[in-house]
Amino acid sequence: MINKIFIVLILLVLNINAKEITIALAANVSYAIKDLIKEFNIQNPNTKVNVIIGSSGKLTAQITHGAPYDLFLSANMKYPNDLYKNNYSKTIPKVYAKGSLAYFSTKKLDFAKSLNDLLEDKNIKQIAIANPKTAPYGIASFEALKNAKVFNKIKSKFVYGESISQTIMYSVSATDMGIIAKSSLFSENMSQYIENINWKEIDAKLYTPIKQGIIILKRTKNKDEAQAFYDFIFTKNAKDIFTKYGYLIDE
Repeated sequence: MINKIFIVLILLVLNINAKEITIALAANVSYAIKDLIKEFNIQNPNTKVNVIIGSSGKLTAQITHGAPYDLFLSANMKYPNDLYKNNYSKTIPKVYAKGSLAYFSTKKLDFAKSLNDLLEDKNIKQIAIANPKTAPYGIASFEALKNAKVFNKIKSKFVYGESISQTIMYSVSATDMGIIAKSSLFSENMSQYIENINWKEIDAKLYTPIKQGIIILKRTKNKDEAQAFYDFIFTKNAKDIFTKYGYLIDE
C-alpha cells in the first residue's frame, strides 16, 4: 500500500514538473522533427513537444487568429518577418536552415535529357508542385522553372499541393513527376528512391535560397521551455540533423 502511494506521488510530481510546448511547423521540416525532438529531450526530458504541421501561410493565419503556439518554424523568412512586424513574435526572425529543391518521380527518369526536355516530355502529363500562394517551396519552384525558361510550356501540367507534404504525396501516388523539397527524400518513407535514378537536385542558381526562419511567439505560456527549444535549434547537434536531412546550414 505504501509503495503504491509512493508511486502515485512520484507520478504527480512528474506531471507537475512536466511542461508542454507546441510548435507550428512548416511541412518540409516534418521529416526531420522526430530526430530533433528526440535529441532535444536528451537534455530536456521533462518538456513534451507537440507539433502542428501545415503550410507556412496557413500556420501564420492561425497564429494571427490566436492559435496557442509557442514557436513557429517557417519554410521561409517572409511569414516570421510579417509576424514580427505585427507584434506576434517575441524574437527577431532568425534563419535556422536553407531548403533546396529536387525533381522526383517514382519511375526511372531519363537524366540524359536536360531539365527542360525532361519536363516537356509527352510522357510527363502531370507535375506536382507546391502552391506558391500558401507554400514558400512553391514560390521557389515557380522561380526555378521560369529561370529555366520552361514555365510557360509546362504550367498546364501542374497539380497543386497546398503544402510541400501534400505535393510529395501527389508526386508519389498521383502524378508523373513532382518538384519537391530535397529534405523529404531523406525520410524513411522516401529512402527507397535513388538519386540520379528517381530524383535529382535542381540547380540552386535557378532560384533564391530558401531561408527558413524561426521565432518564439509572444503568446507562449512556457517561456523557458520555448527558449530552450529555440536555443537547441542552433546547436551543433541540431545542425547535424538538418544536414542529414538535406538542408544547407550556415556555420
